[in-house]
Amino acid sequence: MPIPSSLTTYNLQLTTAGPIGVFDSGYGGLTVLKEIVKELPQYSYLYLGDNARAPYGPRSFETVYHYTLQCVEWFFSQGCSLVILACNTASAKALRNIQQKDLPNIAPDKRVLGVIRPTTEVLGQYTHTNKVGIVGTTGTVQSQSYPIEIAKFYPDIKVYQEACPMWVPLIENNEYNNPGADYFVEKHLHNLLKQDADIDTLLLACTHYPLLIDKLRHFTPAHITILSQGEIVAKSLSDYLQRHPAIENKCLQTGTLDFYTTDDTTDFDNKATIFWGDKVQSKHAVI
Repeated sequence: MPIPSSLTTYNLQLTTAGPIGVFDSGYGGLTVLKEIVKELPQYSYLYLGDNARAPYGPRSFETVYHYTLQCVEWFFSQGCSLVILACNTASAKALRNIQQKDLPNIAPDKRVLGVIRPTTEVLGQYTHTNKVGIVGTTGTVQSQSYPIEIAKFYPDIKVYQEACPMWVPLIENNEYNNPGADYFVEKHLHNLLKQDADIDTLLLACTHYPLLIDKLRHFTPAHITILSQGEIVAKSLSDYLQRHPAIENKCLQTGTLDFYTTDDTTDFDNKATIFWGDKVQSKHAVI
């Protein structure tokens, strides 16, 4: 007896593997992708920067949610069953709605993960004083996502935040290593650390900020631990794939890597090199 075509199609959908999607509004997610590839080099990856509509930080929750959902749907159309929002703003303003409202209706067999939860789950392992400082974009800080999530895992930790709106432009314009950047780095660190002298852990809640690590260490007391998200998210993803074999089986393992941008590819390739550390050749994506 022949197998019904609809059942055949369904079975093919279950067995077809695709790349892991990694999304950011721009370039910062490349610092996360770099660590993920280092941790899990066997998988195939598809990176998308929504540069045509960046930055997401100053935009409303509704706009960020709308843009992020469009990009997630694009990943699904490219065969991705797992998408990582390697963007703090998208994770803060869009992830919950996408997970709870959209996926059950449009793609119940696919998953979208963010960068905030993996980071907050392990934060308590680094602080001894239970005083943690967060630096991020204005949008991420205003969302209060980090204090809310940290409280779920570590209710005794006190969180202090500082928005650093100039840091991303300095990095994207390749000015972050120049003396002019010192003023803005020192200013915001001073604003944060003066809130409590016992802060002993500093979380970089923006995927751009690892590029400022040398300046941050220069202006930060030596006893303070500085955490960037890339390595934490990479290890969390490795653990997730081990615990969810049904999703892991849908992740292609050919070691390929493709970059896409919604804006000009030449401009993307030039700036992406700053974050990736090597030449990038991107393609244009229509969202």
